[in-house]
Amino acid sequence: MDKLVPVLVVAAVLVVAVLLIVWGWRRRVRRDRSAGGGYAAPAAAPAAAQPLARVATFYVATTKGGEHLERLALPGLSFRGKAELSVTEDGVSVAIPGEQPVYIPSSAITGLGAATTAIDRVVEKDGLLRLSWTTSGGVAADSFFRVVDPADRAPVIAAVESILPAGHQAGTSTESEV
Repeated sequence: MDKLVPVLVVAAVLVVAVLLIVWGWRRRVRRDRSAGGGYAAPAAAPAAAQPLARVATFYVATTKGGEHLERLALPGLSFRGKAELSVTEDGVSVAIPGEQPVYIPSSAITGLGAATTAIDRVVEKDGLLRLSWTTSGGVAADSFFRVVDPADRAPVIAAVESILPAGHQAGTSTESEV
């Protein structure tokens, strides 16, 4: 009996903590709904849809543009996980298992650079790839990826730089070093 009360208190605290986490995440999803998300993928044209690069990555997060600690909960980009990043002449596709694929047309891409931090992920200097883009709702966003095989990093950077609209930045970083 003397152990029952502490066990019940700990269980109640855990239940309350889980409920608060769920409540907070749902509020974030509701808040970010107006930000839109990816775009409708173009109709598949067999010859034109050949990828310039296709690499295995670890998707880290999507944040508000320039605010690398403010997560955006966008459809298909809400949860961290393994992902396939495909670059075609029309844009970039992100496929995370268990999520709907996200398509970003080249006209929505505003920059590409290296990063060291994103939300709760800190890696070696320039260990993350930062893809800056504008969501379908008009919100500036930065999506962060860690390329699994370092040999694949240069080809994917070259592929994205080749489809960047004129006047947009490639290879720059807006984050401050810690």
